[in-house]
Amino acid sequence: MAFFESSNPTLKQNTFNLPVDSTELMTVSGTVRNTFLLLVMTVIPAMYTWYTLSIGANPATMMPLAWGGMIGALVLSFVTMFKKEWSPITAPLYALGEGLALGLISFYFDARFPGIAIQAIMLTFGVLFSMLMAYRFGWLRATERFRQVVMLATMGIMICYLINFVMSFFGASMPMIHEGGLIGIGFSMVVVIVASLNLILDFDFIERGAAAGAPKYMEWYGAFSLLVTIIWLYLEILRLLSKLNRK
Repeated sequence: MAFFESSNPTLKQNTFNLPVDSTELMTVSGTVRNTFLLLVMTVIPAMYTWYTLSIGANPATMMPLAWGGMIGALVLSFVTMFKKEWSPITAPLYALGEGLALGLISFYFDARFPGIAIQAIMLTFGVLFSMLMAYRFGWLRATERFRQVVMLATMGIMICYLINFVMSFFGASMPMIHEGGLIGIGFSMVVVIVASLNLILDFDFIERGAAAGAPKYMEWYGAFSLLVTIIWLYLEILRLLSKLNRK
């Protein structure tokens, strides 16, 4: 069904078209509860990494832990996408791994620009709440045209990041988009907007999945998918604020 399409790679057209072998079904409230739990599981290791660095730990000793968390989270994200029934286990593990990496990244940015991490956190949840209200009151609707535009924009951003990643192996990067000039700031603002609009698609997708009678474990999968977007949004806001501070 077309209304199950989303630009979030974890939420695709056939995600909820799964056999149900239990009387327990997915609910929106259950997905919200699991999203909160995953956020807590992300914050705890992030606070550990931050605290360890703040008391004078050598960053070099924390890098393997952070990289391990990041790589582990990446692997777990693909496992979760292909084995959705494993999401009650893989989604929490993904959150823990991402937390280790986010703690190091946030500490690095905050060391350069004191207070930037808390600003990014507040803005992220501010955007999340605003998008939720816009969705609930019908100010923004996940129409077919809306989905197509957001999907194309998201794909374009991912392609830019992929090209930049490949260029980094040759000691180069895409010009200006990572700098603190007007082009770099403008690029980050566009990415933040696109990430924010992905939340609308996620809300709509999860709500329709619950209405379609998806199995209970899909609450964890829906929460995992929403967490992916929230983390992306946080990192992009952090990057935007760092560019504004540099300018």
